[in-house]
Amino acid sequence: MKFENYKTLIVLTFAQCFGQTAAPILVLLGGIVGAQIAPSINWATLPIAIQIAGIAFATIPASYLMSKIGRKAGFLAGTALAIFATLFAAWGIYQESFTLFCIASFLIGNYIAFLQQFRFAVAESVPSEQIAKCLSFLMLAGIVAALLGPEVARRFSIVEGLPDYVGSFLGLTAMLTVSFLILLTFYKNTTFEEQGKSSAVRPLGQIFRQPRLILAIAAAAAGYSIMSLVMTATPLSMHEMDHHSLDDTTRVIQIHILAMYIPSFFSGFLISWFGVRRIIQAGFVLMAICIFIGWGQPEFIDYWGALVFLGVGWNFLFLGGTTLLTQSYRTSERFKVQAVNDFLVFGLQAIGSLSAGVLLASIGWSGVMVFALPLLLLLVPVIFYAGRSTA
Repeated sequence: MKFENYKTLIVLTFAQCFGQTAAPILVLLGGIVGAQIAPSINWATLPIAIQIAGIAFATIPASYLMSKIGRKAGFLAGTALAIFATLFAAWGIYQESFTLFCIASFLIGNYIAFLQQFRFAVAESVPSEQIAKCLSFLMLAGIVAALLGPEVARRFSIVEGLPDYVGSFLGLTAMLTVSFLILLTFYKNTTFEEQGKSSAVRPLGQIFRQPRLILAIAAAAAGYSIMSLVMTATPLSMHEMDHHSLDDTTRVIQIHILAMYIPSFFSGFLISWFGVRRIIQAGFVLMAICIFIGWGQPEFIDYWGALVFLGVGWNFLFLGGTTLLTQSYRTSERFKVQAVNDFLVFGLQAIGSLSAGVLLASIGWSGVMVFALPLLLLLVPVIFYAGRSTA
């Protein structure tokens, strides 16, 4: 394999190592900061939910923008927006303004919509038989983000002369600046036409009636909505309600994010060996184990175990869904299908995240698990439907 054939993959992986730190930092601190400055504890997780709503809101504009100006300009614009948003978040915390912090969270979500397009840029830059393995490699950037993001948040949470957690978001600003410089210096747009001739665009109705495309979206949506629901609830439940230390809470979030991305060392190969549908089925089983472990009144080890299975289950569902998605559209259809897919996936993720605070405040941690179960079971008929089809 020639280096030039995988330059896009390598550059975007390094850029994502730093850019993806935005998500774990906001997951770790969003609910904690919210609990301190929100008008009510019921609204504590709203910044995280608003961030995910920001992702859903920007998925279609991000895809459309990049179809017009190219991926490099789009990635740079999104990262510049994120740098501004993290400074705005720090200012919101400094002013103890929940409104400003929520606006900043929404803008960070907009950025993550651009970041999610990295996987499509990689898929467009390699042969079709290499897509699953290359996407798996790209997801390894999440390991770096899992270690780096929460560590930056924790180490700079207390800075002399500043309110708590202002320094965490200034540290995130530095991480995003590194990502911006990597993209500016090394990334080049892939000439997609070199990989095959563009075909006529089919009607959206015809495209989205494909059983494999329905399964692709359902798997990614189930994985993201359940993961977001449980992960959003965890820091608030552990630190604010069960009074675990910030260090213990950080360790659980770190191990969860590591569990999300460490399987990428082998999940791409598993897809090649066993097929994408079996990997999606395995993800379903792992999510069910997560709910079983987390049920009831969890101790530290229960949080730890549930979040590990949650992470691995998400990896299988999301990577399987994304791989299947890239097999479901033609070259000329890619931007429209990618935009609709991400809008549905991250829209449902936003619902899961927004529900976390309300469920915790009303019926506690068990309510989170109760709500996660039907979200998972909705995947069952889709798996059977796609399995019966040869489409």
